[in-house]
Amino acid sequence: MATKRAIISVYDKTGVEEFARRLVALGYELVSTGGTYKVLKAAGLDVTYISEVTGFPEILGGRVKTLHPKVHGGILANRALPDHLAELAENGITPVDLVAVNLYPFQATIAKEGVTMEDALENIDIGGPTMIRAAAKNFPSVIVVTNPARYDEVCHQLETSGDLDYSARLELAQEAFAHTAQYDAAIQNYLWKQIGHEGLPQVLTLSLQKVQDLRYGENPHQKGAFYKETGSVPSGILKARQLHGKQLSFNNINDANAAMEVLAEFTEPAAVCLKHTNPCGVAVGENIYEAYIRAYEGDPVSIFGGIVALNREVDKATAEKLHEIFLEIILAPRFSPEALEILTTKKNLRLLEIDAQGYQADLDFKKVVGGLLVQEADNALLPEELRTVTKVAPTQKQLEDLLFAWKVVKHVKSNAIVVAKNGRTLGIGAGQMNRIDPTRYALQMAGSEVKGAVLASDAFFPMPDVVQACAEKGIAAIIQPGGSIRDEDSIREADRAGIAMVFTGMRHFKH
Repeated sequence: MATKRAIISVYDKTGVEEFARRLVALGYELVSTGGTYKVLKAAGLDVTYISEVTGFPEILGGRVKTLHPKVHGGILANRALPDHLAELAENGITPVDLVAVNLYPFQATIAKEGVTMEDALENIDIGGPTMIRAAAKNFPSVIVVTNPARYDEVCHQLETSGDLDYSARLELAQEAFAHTAQYDAAIQNYLWKQIGHEGLPQVLTLSLQKVQDLRYGENPHQKGAFYKETGSVPSGILKARQLHGKQLSFNNINDANAAMEVLAEFTEPAAVCLKHTNPCGVAVGENIYEAYIRAYEGDPVSIFGGIVALNREVDKATAEKLHEIFLEIILAPRFSPEALEILTTKKNLRLLEIDAQGYQADLDFKKVVGGLLVQEADNALLPEELRTVTKVAPTQKQLEDLLFAWKVVKHVKSNAIVVAKNGRTLGIGAGQMNRIDPTRYALQMAGSEVKGAVLASDAFFPMPDVVQACAEKGIAAIIQPGGSIRDEDSIREADRAGIAMVFTGMRHFKH
């Protein structure tokens, strides 16, 4: 004779027959609903239909079936309180000892092309989350299982120990609340998008699912893990397919993402060499081999132990050059068989297959203590028009280089300066507290090629010292946002030196 009751009502029916069969063997009475009832009945199991418990039929097309005191009283009764047990007996309610529920596929529904509001609303589960939350609230008395992967573990503990200990029940309860919180977050975010408001929501709920634990975080004494946005189509670095090498580290993932953000600015064959989230060499070329060689030559010292991202297939010739230096990661949309044969001889080199096309974020987050800064991702590049503010206008070739340098400086940590010529970077100055120091560094890195090159700055010039430094080295043209109260000082210096300068009217701080 059954001594315990289990309610099983699952959309995802993976492993449910075997789970139910083991529960029956443990002395559980099975109660079920709708499709789950049919599956268990067809499997030859003795199962009670939910309406036999409630004394009330399923109504409204199945929208109401478990919302009843004979269900929730049985789940919520605290077995340690005699008054609760007495009320159950008085009202003819059988205690529920185990609840196994997972929910309608709301996230899968809204991910479908052409989904309507009607479809979305119909796939919002009401009874399921209510049972899950009730069971999780009362976890010392009720075992709650929302993840089919837990079935074997739960049954094994019941079979060997006769019960689940407090810590196991607590863990399942936490997982249950995470399940419903994730579900509610998806609904909230979907409905917000349907409203069509400008700006960001008043309440922002993030739902993230762990992809993997990492060996450590940014430093060995910090724990780290990699999470994905729950319910969304895999995007960004999550779309990458690792073909070879060690597991990615916290810094690897961060750097790879930064490299792909730079690479996404280009459609022509392009290469990005990157170190510590800053590009150290970027170039375009007639083919990917040429692009890589030119990017590497932009700073052959800094790229040691860095990352290379390419937007064309890696061929044999390019692979041979990549093989010559120590790299952590190479990212590309494809690797030829010959390239793989060459590069996989380095056992630790990570090879990631990923396309830069469409590599953009929706929102950007920066964690602060006790809160979160949220902004739209910086997916813009330029306003509709550039404004030449000097007497000399840039030539067509200079303008092409200015636009190239602007694409790169957007992704360099502020204060950021990029010197470029002929579609490749010559020097990059990043992350200083003033603007003149990264300028001097970038000009110095450019070396003998600096004369006739162009310079890009991510923000305006508060003083004319940057233009003066450019004039001393022979810079031909400058691109910057403009907007300083001392713009005229910089413009006069540029005119005095015969330097063309254009204002974008848009800045790209990257702190």
